[in-house]
Amino acid sequence: MTLARFIATFGGCGLAPKAPGTVGSLAALVVGLPLLKRPKGLLLSAVAASVIGVWASKHAGDGEDHSWIVIDEVAGMWISLLACLPTQKDEKPSLVWPLIAFGLFRLFDIKKPGPVGVLDRRHDAIGIMGDDVVAGFMAAGCVKLLRKLKR
Repeated sequence: MTLARFIATFGGCGLAPKAPGTVGSLAALVVGLPLLKRPKGLLLSAVAASVIGVWASKHAGDGEDHSWIVIDEVAGMWISLLACLPTQKDEKPSLVWPLIAFGLFRLFDIKKPGPVGVLDRRHDAIGIMGDDVVAGFMAAGCVKLLRKLKR
C-alpha cells in the first residue's frame, strides 16, 4: 500500500466493505475525542488532514472520489468536533455534542446541501476534500447554535 493510499484510507478504514464513509467518520470521532482535551491539537489535526488529504486523494485516487477515500471524512469530522470544545474551564466533558456533530456531519455529507453539493461535483482533489470540509463547518455551525440555545 502506498503512503498516499494509506493516508487516503485513514489507515485502512476506507477499505471497510460497507459504508466506508461512515466507518471513516466514526474512526475520526474515536481518534478525535481525546483531542477535545487539546484544542490546538484538534485544530492542527483538522488542518493537517485537510492539507495532506488533498495530496493523498490526488495521488491515490487520480482525482476521483472513490468510496475508499475517507481522509475527507476525517477532516470534516474533526472540523465539526471543534464546536464541541469546552467553552468554560469547569465544563465537564460530554459525549452528547460529539455525537450530534457526527450525526450532522454525516447528514450534510450524504445529502450534500448547497455548497457541499457544488464542491462534490468537482472531479478533483479540491472537490474530494472540499465538500467534506464545508460539511464539517456546517455541522460545527449547527452544534455551536444548538449549544448556545441550550444555555
